[in-house]
Amino acid sequence: MNIQLYYAPITCALAPYITLTEAGAEFETIPLNFGQRQHMSPEYLAINPKHKVPMLVVDGTKLTENVAIQQWIARTFPKANLLPEDGWEELQAVSLVSWCSSGIHPFLRVINGPSKVCDISSTEENIRNHAAEHVYECFEIAENLLDGKEYFFNRFTAPDTNFYWCFRRAGQFNLNLSSFTNCQAHFDRMERRASVRKLLDFEERVQAEFSNAA
Repeated sequence: MNIQLYYAPITCALAPYITLTEAGAEFETIPLNFGQRQHMSPEYLAINPKHKVPMLVVDGTKLTENVAIQQWIARTFPKANLLPEDGWEELQAVSLVSWCSSGIHPFLRVINGPSKVCDISSTEENIRNHAAEHVYECFEIAENLLDGKEYFFNRFTAPDTNFYWCFRRAGQFNLNLSSFTNCQAHFDRMERRASVRKLLDFEERVQAEFSNAA
């Protein structure tokens, strides 16, 4: 099986990178330099009109969107136990991945680029503040879900990687996360996992290569 993961530093493509690593999968990572707009190149648009990452290519067949990619990884590598075994809990885990992707991620994207939703001058700070309030509300929900727990379920599962990205990205925007102690503990726990350390090392190397090539 030939597995390729299209990836860009800092993006949510880190989630399937981590789960593929946890699964012990052999995969090739193809980094895209968003700073050079490689995701908007004719070559990439020809294979992925959504011009996003992650994109998984398995034996030439393409799959986009983290909700689908995470399920494919879990089903293809069942011994990794990347989703709960109980059917109801499995659906709850998929729901969490979806929530990270559609309920939190879009507001982080707005904080990063308010002009993507409104190009009226002098509105940027107001837009960022409203988006941040929504992110805080979501983190409060996660704070309660993680109360007394190391992970969202009784062990590490795929949605932990997606939420890790959300909390990490929020920290990169200097949002005040000090009140979310359970989320912070989860973040710290994730960063101690070998799969996450591998991802962070890889990200650092890719960023250095992009910087040197600039």
